[in-house]
Amino acid sequence: MAIFSLVLNLTGGLCMFLFGMKIMSDGIQQSAGDRMRKILHYMTYNRFVGMLTGFVVTALVQSSSAVTVIIISLVNTGLLSLVQSIGVILGTNVGTTITAWIVSIVGFKVEISNFALPAVGIGFITGVIKWKYKSTGTMIMGFGFLFMGLHYLTHEMSSIQEVINFDTIGMFRDLGFTAILIGVLVGIGMTILVNSSSASIAIIMTMAFNDIVTFEMAAGMVLGANVGTTINAFLAGLAGNTAAKRAAAVHILFNVVGIMWALPLLLQILHVIGLIIPGDPREVLFSAGGLRIGNSAIPVHLAALQTTIKIINSLLFLPLVPQFAWFVSFLIRDKPSSYDQGHYRFAYISSSRLDSPELNIFRVEKEIRDMAGLTASMYGRFNRFIQELKGMEDPVASAAGLCEELKHKEEYTDEMREALTSFLMDCSRSQLSSHSRRRVSQFLRVINYLEEMSDDCYIISLTLQKSIAKNRLFSDREMEELVPYLNLVEEFLDLVKGELLGQRISPALTQRTKDLETRINKSRKKLQKLSRKRIRAGKDIKTELFFIDLVRRIERLGDYCYDISSTLGKIQEPQRSGAPRPALPRTSPRVGS
Repeated sequence: MAIFSLVLNLTGGLCMFLFGMKIMSDGIQQSAGDRMRKILHYMTYNRFVGMLTGFVVTALVQSSSAVTVIIISLVNTGLLSLVQSIGVILGTNVGTTITAWIVSIVGFKVEISNFALPAVGIGFITGVIKWKYKSTGTMIMGFGFLFMGLHYLTHEMSSIQEVINFDTIGMFRDLGFTAILIGVLVGIGMTILVNSSSASIAIIMTMAFNDIVTFEMAAGMVLGANVGTTINAFLAGLAGNTAAKRAAAVHILFNVVGIMWALPLLLQILHVIGLIIPGDPREVLFSAGGLRIGNSAIPVHLAALQTTIKIINSLLFLPLVPQFAWFVSFLIRDKPSSYDQGHYRFAYISSSRLDSPELNIFRVEKEIRDMAGLTASMYGRFNRFIQELKGMEDPVASAAGLCEELKHKEEYTDEMREALTSFLMDCSRSQLSSHSRRRVSQFLRVINYLEEMSDDCYIISLTLQKSIAKNRLFSDREMEELVPYLNLVEEFLDLVKGELLGQRISPALTQRTKDLETRINKSRKKLQKLSRKRIRAGKDIKTELFFIDLVRRIERLGDYCYDISSTLGKIQEPQRSGAPRPALPRTSPRVGS
């Protein structure tokens, strides 16, 4: 019964520690998630700045797994190159050691129960009093729960030997280097199970502090924890493209190489650390009453060990970043894109399995840009076709080929919409800030606009095919009037694809979209007016009705472009009162669904 109670108490302490880490990290991400993403993007111009950026961001977010997944996602979306990501990953591996220092200094040298509960109370009250400080309150609560969990772990570990006979542990004390190797394997397994190197290192420190494992074996477990933490990068890489897999491989190889050179030199490294850090981690301490007490030097020396290995490993890799990138690219070769394979695939890890729900959203941005590029290519293909129609030898067969091509692209955009919508809905199930929830909602609208545009491109190609089959072709005069209008809409689509998506919308860019919308509307009215005049003059009515319908449908594409620009502009502005501009009503049945 005592063993069962002990296991439950240890499990509760560990769960409280993990819960504290999660809500602390979530609180930080909710308050600064989007800014963290921008920092990672703009502060990676060279490997040295990238390493510093990775260190600072990881130290702030307190989750190397979250930042690593962010980096892999940035590489996956094309916002970071592989070379840029390597510098950031090196800094991330150093930044993650901050948690170990906090735990070793505060958790074992200060009576943490004195401020753990007040931190929980202050954090809760801060979040309740004012909504804008909710993320700050969540972060403070996270710190409180983290140290409360550490307190229970330490307390239960100190009494574990009263319940369980650890004579078998004594066997490891005589195994020498073999005990260290066993410790490495245990550290890898423990970190994979708890899915957090910070949590597993806190457990290792607690076990060594209470003499459950030897100091040398605990050092081996720390090395193993550094390798076990790469499981998150591995999973994120599996869900990404080739570039993402390469970035994940960088993180994994960095830690594997680190353990390969550090393991044979571990005893020497511990000796050097012992010369620098005060206290003897192997000394057995007793209280005034003769009771054995934990040695607080052990956690500090273990934190110093982790930091030393990470820093030396980063300095070894930093001069060789281009060569490292080439080697990883050689190991992981390029694969055909999902479009070349015929069907869209956007693999991703569920937000519920990641530590970074707040920062997971931007993964969809590049996919939206790709979707916009595909839609723009559909319209561009139609535009070139209709302008070259007069010189074609077999316009009927060419029109059939155009429809088949656009049908394939339209079906592909349907698949994109379904996959990206599913991804964003998965993100929305996580705890997000109000700003990120607006981003999800507005991204969903943009995706819907783009899919509607692809439908319209396909529909006008079908309409054109019917007109060609019935020999209802535009005259040279009508084409001269139509071409500037067609090119104007194509310019708007290129603006959406190239400048509106993925960039901050400036006032100048907003004004440009308004000017394009105005010019398209004026051109549409002028063309429709000229067509009606031709009808009154006795021209073929069915040809002119097709002309008017074509002009109207193309103008709809311009309207969608303007709706996208308005939606993207609202992402960067405070939410205002009033209903959003609704999508234009469809005048034709849905295609490709």
